[in-house]
Amino acid sequence: MKKSHLFLLKCPQNGKPLQFKEIFAEDNDRVEAGILFEPESGSEYKIRDYIPRFVTSDNYAANFGLEWNIHSRTQYDDTSRFMITQARFKEQTQWVDQLSGEYILEVGSGSGRFTCHAAKTGATVVSLDYSDAVDANWRSNGHLENVLIIQASVFDMPFDQDFFDKAFCFGVLQHTPDPEQAFKSIVPYLKPGGEIASDVYIKNLTRWLLQTKYYVRPFVKHLPPARLYSLTQKYVDLLWPLSKIIRKIPKIGYAINWKLLVADYSKELPGADDKTLKEWAYLDTFDMLSPDYDFPQTLKTFKRWHIEANLQDVQVYKNGHGLAGRGRKPDVNDEAVGAG
Repeated sequence: MKKSHLFLLKCPQNGKPLQFKEIFAEDNDRVEAGILFEPESGSEYKIRDYIPRFVTSDNYAANFGLEWNIHSRTQYDDTSRFMITQARFKEQTQWVDQLSGEYILEVGSGSGRFTCHAAKTGATVVSLDYSDAVDANWRSNGHLENVLIIQASVFDMPFDQDFFDKAFCFGVLQHTPDPEQAFKSIVPYLKPGGEIASDVYIKNLTRWLLQTKYYVRPFVKHLPPARLYSLTQKYVDLLWPLSKIIRKIPKIGYAINWKLLVADYSKELPGADDKTLKEWAYLDTFDMLSPDYDFPQTLKTFKRWHIEANLQDVQVYKNGHGLAGRGRKPDVNDEAVGAG
């Protein structure tokens, strides 16, 4: 972490500022290894491999740590040569391209595929993940001057409340033990007038009751992540020749592959070579089967979260990833009008 980013971090136990207790290794203005502490409570937090760690790596998101360190660049636009990450970021946030001087909170970074696009706005981006995926994010984005990467929990974030201009949380909520509380935990960290963009898996007939993964997951999700990933690779390899034939069936071939638990990105990545499509299949098939938690939501429920969080200008809608939502925290003028 950059030393100058210390002011962004607070003790998650009492909200007070942190200090550097010890610095064991540094590179110019970046601390590679050290200890952060809060004097009043005596709480200490390690900095390891340039990343402040507010949680241990042995947690319910260990599968994502494995997944994103193996596939650290798979979903990056400059790797796939398809601009789907940039398009998703722009479509779901609706933010302008230039946000210099603002602060953006990213909750659940994964490998950092969205971190880099947030950073391109010129805003200071604070990106957290609960898993060791932060290491993959650091390798890709840690060099950026306007990015701070930390390992922390959405339920216990080390920041000042009422601070961030914007926040986003993509591909995360459904994989927490309490998606509603996870969503509502983010809103207090927005400043008045701040905006949040998020998404969650949709709960409906075709994307839930008829999803093969929900019937297979109970038998495999408790396997050690490395073991499950190895089995996933073997399964995809076994079915891959068949899946390429099935893919050619008009209208339904693509869907059949997904029902067979072979993630098929031939529509999203038209013209992609076989190696690329297979790598995405490894990644997303494992992603379907490995999470400890997978809680899709209805549109009505997701919208209710926004309303109960007292957000304004709420938009909740279906998209290709499930449900997407946007909202704005009331600012001072809004509250004054409401009081009048």
